[in-house]
Amino acid sequence: MTIPARRPVREDTSWVLTPLLELPHVIHAAVISGDGLIEGRSPDLERDSAEGVAAMLSALQGAARTTTAAFVGDHDVELRQTVIESDRGWVFAIPAGQNTCLAVFAGPDVNMGVVTHQMQVQVASLGSKTMNSPTRSDSPA
Repeated sequence: MTIPARRPVREDTSWVLTPLLELPHVIHAAVISGDGLIEGRSPDLERDSAEGVAAMLSALQGAARTTTAAFVGDHDVELRQTVIESDRGWVFAIPAGQNTCLAVFAGPDVNMGVVTHQMQVQVASLGSKTMNSPTRSDSPA
């Protein structure tokens, strides 16, 4: 049996997760690519678990888009938020730029409004930092 190669976790996204992890009842946070790869994760989230979350969340968001499109009869659907409630807590996922999403897992007693607001703040910060970063051609060789 061949073991698939693991993509290294980009640590440069950890600054996006830190303010989220400081919120009451937030347990884990992750930055996930649209193709189901983990780009950043909270320190206590095991790598195997993070990779599973990334793969499932990518599939879930695809299913959410397709389901919404079926309801409205329009295939040009842009997700704003995906929310899952379970007996163990909440999963929130929002777009975080092109082909990326920000995901948070929080306990059942979390203030949903506070978490989703802070997620939007962090996505805006991430977009601002990305837009202000030099392009590869601008970087010194």
